[in-house]
Amino acid sequence: MVGQHSPMVERPMVERFTVDQRSGEQDRHTAPVVVGIDDSAASDLAVRWAADLARMRGRRLHLVHALDLAATRAAFTPHVRLMPTVVTELYEQGVEYLAAAEQLAHETAPDLDIDTEIVEGSPAEVLTERSAGALCTVLGTGKAGLLGYLGSTVSAVVAHGHGAVVVVRACGGELQIRRTGPVVVGIDGSGAHNQATIGAAFAEAAERRTGLVAVHCWSDLRFEQLTGLPDTIDDTEIETAARELLAAQLAGWDEKYPQVELTRKTYLSGPRHHLLEWSKPAQLVVVGSRGRGGFRRLLLGSTSNALVQQAHCPVMVVHPDSDPSR
Repeated sequence: MVGQHSPMVERPMVERFTVDQRSGEQDRHTAPVVVGIDDSAASDLAVRWAADLARMRGRRLHLVHALDLAATRAAFTPHVRLMPTVVTELYEQGVEYLAAAEQLAHETAPDLDIDTEIVEGSPAEVLTERSAGALCTVLGTGKAGLLGYLGSTVSAVVAHGHGAVVVVRACGGELQIRRTGPVVVGIDGSGAHNQATIGAAFAEAAERRTGLVAVHCWSDLRFEQLTGLPDTIDDTEIETAARELLAAQLAGWDEKYPQVELTRKTYLSGPRHHLLEWSKPAQLVVVGSRGRGGFRRLLLGSTSNALVQQAHCPVMVVHPDSDPSR
């Protein structure tokens, strides 16, 4: 059900979600920015961030609220007579959440084209499926609300979603969009899997008119495991190899985006540590969805997972099926 909804519905008609319902890629030039909506402060921050992105890219903003009525029905099975009342209340709450989110988005970007959707289904499944037709899918996380997308929903969408999935964390009391600082991209040695990530990072830096910091760590060893060892690369051969690998991964992108000032950073180890540190001054960190080597069984690399949970700015996790030109 897309569009405006009346908050007073005696028998709510909730659109049912099925896997095939909205499958298939939309035209890459019209794909909307999709946002998962609940009642949390993190959701509000995600709406503002997504509205800002949609404004920059000239896209629609699509606000989605999912009602997991299957879980609700299971919980209320002993009290089946209460179900109609419970469903009506959940639906009306969802309508209110969407209305508040739409107002917040218009405050951020007054001329934005916005549509809303309330749908029955697991939030993780609904948002994962909607991501197939999105420019990117945005989720807020932090202190969860009543129907918060904290935890399993965020993890599932980040791991199984399509294209770019952005996680906006409400942390440290910072509930404003950070519009200053560079875009930071983590680059490993996974070859072709890096290209969608690098393309997305350059595109974001260009749109935001800011610099791009490309971070590469020669080793995946965690920084805290190397107590007493230098963080810089002192071995000339390793340093040369690291710089050559980074140059090969970035080849062509700086020519495509000459307006983006590119800074290259190579370290001996600790990608998680260094990207978390760079997230402090950054306005966005961009990483791939898989670990070094792009193993198919690793749906989300350990570094990406750590950033989603701990970064100090929004994190864009880019899946291999992303099209940087979108």
